[in-house]
Amino acid sequence: MIQGSTELVAIVGSPIAQVKSPENFNRWFADHQQNVAMLAIDLAPTALQNFIQTLRGWQNMRGCVVTVPYKQLLASRLDSLSERSAALRSVNVIRREADGRLVGDIVDGEGFLNAARKHAFNPKDKQALVIGTGGVGSAIAYSLCQAGVSHLVISDLSQERVEVLGELLRSAFPEIVVSANPLTLKHFDLVVNASPVGMGAATDDGPMPLPNALMETLSATALVADVVTSPQVTPFLACARRMGCAIQTGPEMALAQLGNLGHFMGVTPLDI
Repeated sequence: MIQGSTELVAIVGSPIAQVKSPENFNRWFADHQQNVAMLAIDLAPTALQNFIQTLRGWQNMRGCVVTVPYKQLLASRLDSLSERSAALRSVNVIRREADGRLVGDIVDGEGFLNAARKHAFNPKDKQALVIGTGGVGSAIAYSLCQAGVSHLVISDLSQERVEVLGELLRSAFPEIVVSANPLTLKHFDLVVNASPVGMGAATDDGPMPLPNALMETLSATALVADVVTSPQVTPFLACARRMGCAIQTGPEMALAQLGNLGHFMGVTPLDI
């Protein structure tokens, strides 16, 4: 039960109904007898700047998780950023300091790798494809490079965004081959949909982030992952599973980064 003494964290985005963070965090807080609660905030774009100003003065608000479409919009409005967040110009978590200063980081990539390692995936010297170059896709791509993949391929409907992210990654990780828009999937050890394609899909034959002909080239040894949290098994994952691939769902990633997010905001340990 939320009381006057309860400390708060939030998740902000729009739409917000599909996110898993409130139930994951609030369950952990309840299980560990913590007087902390997470609120879900469906924020209109026109209120973004007013929200930031409110957050600075919200004294019992410890921090805020950030989801679409505000990861990149908020990065330029904070007082300081982590090195990776500054490089990617994106945030998915904000900590409110006692003096009202706002500090940002992006831990999507670390959360993704936490989940992938539970599937026995070791990124070192592997080949990976990341579909989507927005906030979450960029973060996953960056963390895969940090973890030592040998070849990273990025794909997006916007060729300009592919080129911008590719240039950033080649500059930061010159030892890694970074390319774009694959003609086949047969060489990949990991294929990740980090785009919103498939969100809200009701059937296995819903929208796909890659053409069906390209999906047919998947190796059965690949780990195929999606960041979409609803439905849990997207049409993309259903297709991969039919082809014999191991799959990683969006809710798995959301749960796996709980400690990263909570630790940054100061409300959980890192390893939970």
